[in-house]
This record gives sequence, C-alpha cells and structure tokens, in this order.
Amino acid sequence: MYLTQMHLNPSRRGTRWLLASPQRMHAAVLSSFPPGSVTESPSGRVLWRVDHSETDKTVTLYVSSPGRPDLTGIVEQAGWPTADHGWRTAPVTGLLDQLDVGQRWGFRLTANPVHSLAVPGARGKRHGHVTVAYQQQWFLDRAAGWGFAVDEGALTVHSRRQLSFSRRSDGTDRTVTVAVATYDGILTVTDPELLGRALRQGVGRAKAYGCGLLTLAPMS
Repeated sequence: MYLTQMHLNPSRRGTRWLLASPQRMHAAVLSSFPPGSVTESPSGRVLWRVDHSETDKTVTLYVSSPGRPDLTGIVEQAGWPTADHGWRTAPVTGLLDQLDVGQRWGFRLTANPVHSLAVPGARGKRHGHVTVAYQQQWFLDRAAGWGFAVDEGALTVHSRRQLSFSRRSDGTDRTVTVAVATYDGILTVTDPELLGRALRQGVGRAKAYGCGLLTLAPMS
C-alpha cells in the first residue's frame, strides 16, 4: 500500500471545479492509475481525502492505494505545474505490518456518519447525523470494530458539512447529498488486524466521495 500527498492550488479554476464535486475528484483520482491497475481488492483499495487547513489555508489531497499513482493530470489541472514532481508518495506496508496492541497514534478520518430510520414495509432509509454529539457517538460506537480505542475527551469533530452535487446515473442527473465530518484524536491499538483492514479498505460509507480514509501519525 502507498500513501500519496499533493497540495492543491486553491487559486486555480481547475481546483475549484474539482472541489465542487466529489464525483469529479473521484474520477480524477482513478484516472491517476493506468488501465488494468488494481484499484480495489481484498488487500486494499483506492481511497482519497481532501484536507482544508484553517491555519495556513492549504488544501491537501491524500490518496491511499495498492499501487503508485501518477498525479500528473491533477497537477496540471489543480496543482503547481512548476513544482518539483508535484506530489509525494511513500510505501506504508511496513507500518501496517508493524501495528501492535497498545501502540498510540494520532489519527484523522473524514467520514459519512449515518443512521438508518425504519420505514414500514420497506428497507430503512439512511440519514446523515448532523449534530456534533451524534457524529461523535457514531464514531465511538464503531472504534472497537476498527481495531482501536479512543479517549472521548481527546476526540474532536470539525469540518462538518453537507455536500450536494449532481451525479449522472442511467442517463439521468440526480442530486446526491452526503453529510461528512472530520475526526481528529489519539487512538490506542486493540486489534492490529482489524486496524490494518480499516486502513487498507477504509471505513464507513461514501468512500467514492472522499470519505473513509483513516490516516495515522506518530505521537510526538
């Protein structure tokens, strides 16, 4: 598995065009892999996330993938073409193989926290959680299943928003609305296998729309 980081240029029209629709960004990310590349398998899949920094106003694209991407197309459209290479890719398989019970890591996750409401005579309809309390509880309820424990007092929820964009399906345009929230905090590994799976496969729903990519950072 590889993790790729690329800074997007917020002043470019192409950047604004991609950020306006997760569908477009997803297509741009997938186009970074040659035909025949493995983008989804039991060992891992392509995931992506866009981070917006409130402190220095940077916009950063992260891509997790089974193979190395070539982000030349995104750089030409939304990056700094004069920059050296334009992105950084590093293997993370070694980190995944060294996960162990009791390790502590800083983490970030942008997710689609949803719940299902019963509908008489039909399948339950999913709705996004929109309050901080429910979004936080959604995360805490699932942490053990993802292979870690988290201190509730150290968990922050931010960048909460509703994404609305058009998606063409069967020749018809329809509006898609996705509730997203970004989680930061410190986790303690309880099950390395489950955590490794979460890192490789992503967590939650809306993975095609920039959700589900969990990243770890060493504790300082």
